[in-house]
Amino acid sequence: MKNYLTQSTTLNGTINGIGPLGEPADAENRFAQIISTAIGLITLIAFIWFLFTLIGGAIGIISAGGDKGKLEDARGRITTGVIGVVIVIAGMFIVDLIARILGIPGILNIGAMINIISPP
Repeated sequence: MKNYLTQSTTLNGTINGIGPLGEPADAENRFAQIISTAIGLITLIAFIWFLFTLIGGAIGIISAGGDKGKLEDARGRITTGVIGVVIVIAGMFIVDLIARILGIPGILNIGAMINIISPP
């Protein structure tokens, strides 16, 4: 008769996940870490996009050669980049301000929010 793993009644030790994400007791902190990393990554991408837009606009201004159409296009690129970065930065402040007005301080602290909404 063949012995299968499913026939075993006891296992030798505990079964853990693979790597740092394998600890189920730390799930809320892992989730908070993932969300925080995602927000940071999106912000970093926005700043890198701004730098490329700014550099592209500067190159456009330099290479315009007196052409008013090209000059306005380059200024438009720079303006778009600045507006985008301002929106990203202001978005975080606005979310925090609205949360404080509604009485939910620390809404950007995902770990604390999970502890507040989790059942006792």
